[in-house]
Amino acid sequence: MATDKRILEELQRRAALNDPVFKLQEYCFDRQLSFITDPAKFKTAVCSRRAGKTVACAADLWDTTSRFAEVNVLYLTLSRTVAKRIVWPELLRLRKKFEPDSKVDNTELTITRKNGSVIYVSGAKDEAELEKFRGLALKKVYIDEAQSFRAYLEKLVDDILVPALYDYDGQLVLIGTPGPVAAGYFFDACHNKNWSNYKWTILNNPWIKIKSGKEPTELLAAERARRGIDETNPTYRRESLGEWVTDTDALVFHFDKVKNTFVTLPQGKMEYIFGIDIGYDDADAIAVLGYSYEDKNVYLVEEVVKRKQNITALVEQINKLREKYEPVKMVMDAGALGKKIQAEIQQRHTIPLEAADKNRKLEFIELLNDDMRTGKFKAYVGSDFEGDCDLVQWDRDVNGGKPTISKTYHTDIGDAVLYAWRECKHYFFTPAPEPIVYGGPAWLKQLEDQLAQQLERDKRKQILEEPTQADMDFISSTTTDDDF
Repeated sequence: MATDKRILEELQRRAALNDPVFKLQEYCFDRQLSFITDPAKFKTAVCSRRAGKTVACAADLWDTTSRFAEVNVLYLTLSRTVAKRIVWPELLRLRKKFEPDSKVDNTELTITRKNGSVIYVSGAKDEAELEKFRGLALKKVYIDEAQSFRAYLEKLVDDILVPALYDYDGQLVLIGTPGPVAAGYFFDACHNKNWSNYKWTILNNPWIKIKSGKEPTELLAAERARRGIDETNPTYRRESLGEWVTDTDALVFHFDKVKNTFVTLPQGKMEYIFGIDIGYDDADAIAVLGYSYEDKNVYLVEEVVKRKQNITALVEQINKLREKYEPVKMVMDAGALGKKIQAEIQQRHTIPLEAADKNRKLEFIELLNDDMRTGKFKAYVGSDFEGDCDLVQWDRDVNGGKPTISKTYHTDIGDAVLYAWRECKHYFFTPAPEPIVYGGPAWLKQLEDQLAQQLERDKRKQILEEPTQADMDFISSTTTDDDF
């Protein structure tokens, strides 16, 4: 047995010697190589679509764990599901080619190299997920699709990831495509002299021509023709040229941080509607909207967003909010398993949930956008809904170019808000008549009307006492059924 063990060890040693050597310069083109080999502690890369940023991330993570033994590197994007779809296949290809006997965990999304270094692939959809990265010593961190993270990205970087780099004096990299709003942590980092900033696009990617047989400029021209746009189109400039431009038409919800936020609710009685969207990997979300018949507006007054909770926890949250707001209606997404969950909540917990109306969703999004445009919809400052409105985009490359909500960023609270908003009756509001001020225009108009009416009554009285044929004709022409 000892002899067999020694033979096996020797075979493994020889196999290791025969593994092909990974060389960045043979795997990456010049723009990628300049970016990866920059030793700066903090870096950003702004890329267009099909620029090869995912390949750059994977190559750098593989190279780092090849050069350093027993270190940890981390790739993060919005969710584990997205990470598994984007970068995980590329890392597995590198493993298969350069170190096929390294250990792979497809459940945890880790690759443990033979030198003891580990590549971690994960997601951080919301602030609740940040804590899982505390205590992990890191040599390098990539945050991909950085433009799609909400405001908690700053906390993730400053409070959790930067301290995790201390052990190895590691690097932190933000990489992504310009978002539709030229603002946020990623935008600021890309324009901060304390970060080393890079940019490349599909036009710099030589693999496009090698694979397609066409120049990138030809492919982009064909895409503009297909979509009926020119080079000034904001979405084209962002996604194909990697430029930071304001592109509000790409956003599903047209939220204005000035018109659509409130600090203090108006006085008076309000009616409340709950919108509930359920999930598991996606979060459960409850939106509490309020309106009154004395105000033309509808208000998002509270929201609850929780991941991976059971029905009991959801019911507890609903009951707590019911006690606080006494809603006139509660609507819930009853699609798929939601219908069973809705029935169970109704039967076991006697909560009168109604199925949310999900028909004609795109039309009602536009109606909600009209309420936001006119300032009739308002959310409390700093709400999740406010943050999501800067991130949820249309995807016009699928479904024959018809408006389809992109899967890049999924909003949990957005659907809950839409369900509740559809049930609000703020449009029944009737403005009170303008008060009449003595001596003002309305007062003078009222006085004129009263005098005219008095003159008409006096004339009628006079002609009735001594009527002529002309008078009788006048009475007939000015009398209506309401006079009898």
